[in-house]
Amino acid sequence: MAAIKPSLISSSHSIRHTPLHPTLTPLFCCPKTLNPKPPFLKITLAVSHSLSRAHNTSFIVHSKNPISHILSADKEYPDDISVDYDDEKPREECGVVGIYGDPEASHLCYLALHALQHRGQEGAGIVCVKDSVLQTITGMGLVSEVFDQSKLDQLPGDLAIGHVRYSTAGSSMLKNVQPFVAGYRFGSVGVAHNGNFVNYRALRAMLEENGSIFNTSSDTEVVLHLIANSKDRPFLLRIVEACEQLEGAYSMVFVTEDKLVAVRDPHGFRPLVMGRRSNGAVVFASETCALDLIEATFEREVCPGEVLVVDKEGVLSQCLWFCPQPKQCIFEHIYFSQPNSVVFGRSVYETRFAIGEILATESPAECDVVIAVPDSGVVAALGYAAKAGVPFQQGLIRSHYVGRTFIEPSQKIRDFGVKLKLSPVRAVLEGKRIVVVDDSIVRGTTSSKIVRLLKEAGAKEVHLRIASPPIIGSCYYGVDTPSAEELISNKMKVEEMREAMGLDSLAYLRLDSLKKLLGKQYHNFCYACFTRDYPVKPRD
Repeated sequence: MAAIKPSLISSSHSIRHTPLHPTLTPLFCCPKTLNPKPPFLKITLAVSHSLSRAHNTSFIVHSKNPISHILSADKEYPDDISVDYDDEKPREECGVVGIYGDPEASHLCYLALHALQHRGQEGAGIVCVKDSVLQTITGMGLVSEVFDQSKLDQLPGDLAIGHVRYSTAGSSMLKNVQPFVAGYRFGSVGVAHNGNFVNYRALRAMLEENGSIFNTSSDTEVVLHLIANSKDRPFLLRIVEACEQLEGAYSMVFVTEDKLVAVRDPHGFRPLVMGRRSNGAVVFASETCALDLIEATFEREVCPGEVLVVDKEGVLSQCLWFCPQPKQCIFEHIYFSQPNSVVFGRSVYETRFAIGEILATESPAECDVVIAVPDSGVVAALGYAAKAGVPFQQGLIRSHYVGRTFIEPSQKIRDFGVKLKLSPVRAVLEGKRIVVVDDSIVRGTTSSKIVRLLKEAGAKEVHLRIASPPIIGSCYYGVDTPSAEELISNKMKVEEMREAMGLDSLAYLRLDSLKKLLGKQYHNFCYACFTRDYPVKPRD
């Protein structure tokens, strides 16, 4: 991404006002002002860290997989090392939230992070501001494991940001859990980041050469160093200068002693929305489902290339980077986002339902029942069943009570990890021709195990329908996907995959059908994982 450096006087525009009736703003920079709370006080810095539970490693499964010998990664992922089926899915890096002007900011932040828990389960953190003091609590694990009432009582104030994390850049350890907080010569700043910088290593090397000392292995830390090294005095200009050096995907929220700042990269890879509570508090979040939970009214999306600054004066909108064509992540609609969210101006539920209808039309199969691989395949399966006129039933039941570490039986059980999470319903499957709908296939090892579970439960035929095109490219914009050599669609043709998995038929959503569904907006999305056509070339 070659950001166009603006002149803040002549090129950028900023407007600050308070509309009486806020309305939805389309996906281009259109300034808007809300009405937040009074200002905070003088600058001091106090950062407190609270450790939560240790996050354990994944478990071991011993089972022979019919397609594992085909993948070049079999040395790294041998047959007896296979974690639960969630690890076969692409992983979103994180979710962010920011709140200005509510006396219960930390509690609302906690609830919003609950709504965004699907975006990251490795760690969570909140930074809150009280009397110009930034206080932070971070920990490994789920939001409910990191925070309790006593922890939230340690975070008073009406200005807060929060983060849930799944690591892409940086290993899974407490020091990498966001938000990050740092002090510099003009005060203190906290940041929470969703996305991935493709030039992270080059930036870090440059900063280290100039004397910067890094405390984490996360790419987000470079932003703090860039802000601290900026020669500009106003905090907004420091963020602008820092972001001009970043390439890749970033939806970020910053907090200072008296400001909340939200920024989105020029391509708009990752989502970020703005809302307002009835008391005037301003809220930023990765998805609208977080706004819904804390009863904040959706205002609009943060535009690609836009910076929004919230302080005692209101909301200042500045459009500082111009990109002629947004490149929003299509997997937000296919897999990452909650079905009840509106992402990039579209209902996630409606998109997935329509994808299921397309699969039923373009890739029909003679069947008795339609089931889904829960939870991400459910809505597409409902669309398939409705279009095909075949009943949808729960043929696989997901257990929501299995952690990522548990005691393995001494006597090896085939497909142990998948069975812990997914239980077939024999009454639904036995003697039936089954269409099973899933969102994607990555390495393919888990899909073959699911097929085996279904057939062992008595399914007469198993027809697999995938609600996305084949994944052939790794993502460099905040999604944790394997290397291209590990992706099964790079190794095998569809018919070869069908045979290796023991399927009666296999069909993917066609890319042209997906684009047709998106209509005139199709060119606003990134399809790099399906095409290897990267809007921002990976450098590191």
